[in-house]
Amino acid sequence: MGTKFIPNSANLYMGKFEEEYVFNNNPHLSKIKFWKRFIDDIILIWEGCRSSFVHAESRTLEAGLLTCRCVIMRLGDFSADSWHQVISQSVGAVLILVPLNISAVLQGPEQSFMEREMELMWNETFLPIYFALEDTEVLDIYHESKAVSQSLRSSSALEVMIGMVTGSGFQMTTEEAQSKPIRNPAIVTLEGQLAGQGNVLELPTVAIVAHYDSSGAAPWLAFGADSNGSGVAALLEMIRLFHLLYSSRRNQARYNLLFSLTGGGKLNYEGSKRWIEKHLDQSETSLLQDNVAFVICLDTLANGNSLHLHVSKPPQEGTAHWEFTRALQAVIKSPPFLSVNFSIVHKKVNLGEEMLAWEHEQFSLRRIPAMTVSHLESHKHGLKNSILDTRSHIDMKKLKRNTQILTEALARFLYKETITDPSETLQIFQGELEVQESRLGAILDCLVAQPRAAQLIGKNHPLLSTIEHLFRQHLSDVKGHVFKPNDK
Repeated sequence: MGTKFIPNSANLYMGKFEEEYVFNNNPHLSKIKFWKRFIDDIILIWEGCRSSFVHAESRTLEAGLLTCRCVIMRLGDFSADSWHQVISQSVGAVLILVPLNISAVLQGPEQSFMEREMELMWNETFLPIYFALEDTEVLDIYHESKAVSQSLRSSSALEVMIGMVTGSGFQMTTEEAQSKPIRNPAIVTLEGQLAGQGNVLELPTVAIVAHYDSSGAAPWLAFGADSNGSGVAALLEMIRLFHLLYSSRRNQARYNLLFSLTGGGKLNYEGSKRWIEKHLDQSETSLLQDNVAFVICLDTLANGNSLHLHVSKPPQEGTAHWEFTRALQAVIKSPPFLSVNFSIVHKKVNLGEEMLAWEHEQFSLRRIPAMTVSHLESHKHGLKNSILDTRSHIDMKKLKRNTQILTEALARFLYKETITDPSETLQIFQGELEVQESRLGAILDCLVAQPRAAQLIGKNHPLLSTIEHLFRQHLSDVKGHVFKPNDK
């Protein structure tokens, strides 16, 4: 069965299935676990490579002739030309080797792989694709297969034909039971609030949102350190800091703060969509109902020298959205952050596209003023959905800097009527209110300790229990919402 990738991730779920490869000509490499990539869409159209059994001889790209072979590729083998070489021939399967320690800089082969990874996820690919981590045994298989492939490349046409018939190299064979699709998995969204000074239901509300799930071509290798572990870490640190401010009644601003960690972010932001529907369509009293100042979505904040404010509609002068944007610009122009480049990226919501670009677009569709803050200038960057988005790529100094910028800008907006010193040197978050790099790092370490593909994070997952505990420490009216994509 072909592997079809449906370009609507709200209807897309990927799961784990462990394969056993039998290496016939080396008894010391009898069985090694691999991850198989398969897809099942929730409306129960059976697609994917779950039934694509493999019994093929191993080859590397050096062989030239790859028809009916299992092609073993390392990340360093990836380029547009090499991938075209693979998909243009009737290969039996592809095995992609992922380094145990990926380099700290996404460039060269890694960048090329991310571009191809997007193709793997969103385009139709009629071949089974497998992933494995590069341990010693797997690399031995790769190098021996490469030696065989190179010898075949230099052989005569007759020798190649004989090699095709008699076989040489490792025989790659899957031994599996029928894999089980993950049907209609749960999507969990958490929320909590800090009440402002005054009548809670009459005060305007600022919402801060981040999705916690990750994505990549192999779900069990998708750790999502920057996208969106960094957004979650920044949000949890903002919760702690504003809790300290709001714990004293005299420091409470005349705004409610509503915090939300949403599930299904990599599934077309399904968690935020359903959370909005819950507030607007099913609740008579909600902080999102009538008086929302704006929503800030946090996404990929742990790299780069830029911050981009992504909006569906430019903020109109005089609105709360516009005032926060001015506060953000003022903070970035202050001495600690002068090296940061800032821009506003305006992109209308394209109703003709099935996939939304950023999380704020779910709010924009319901006419709620919203924005996404990210160091990425474009939603098409491969880092947003890549197994290469690992902890080693995180720059903690920049994550701390960006979290400081956001907390300072939000505080300047919230307390704009009481701030008497609007100078560039103003810093509200100092001393015990300082953003703590160690806390950001600890949160990130917790997040990347397990893969967070949306279909792997059920309602009873320990990670969600930990986050909910942190919410209850600092916020009131904490709620967990469990949604099923097929539920109406």
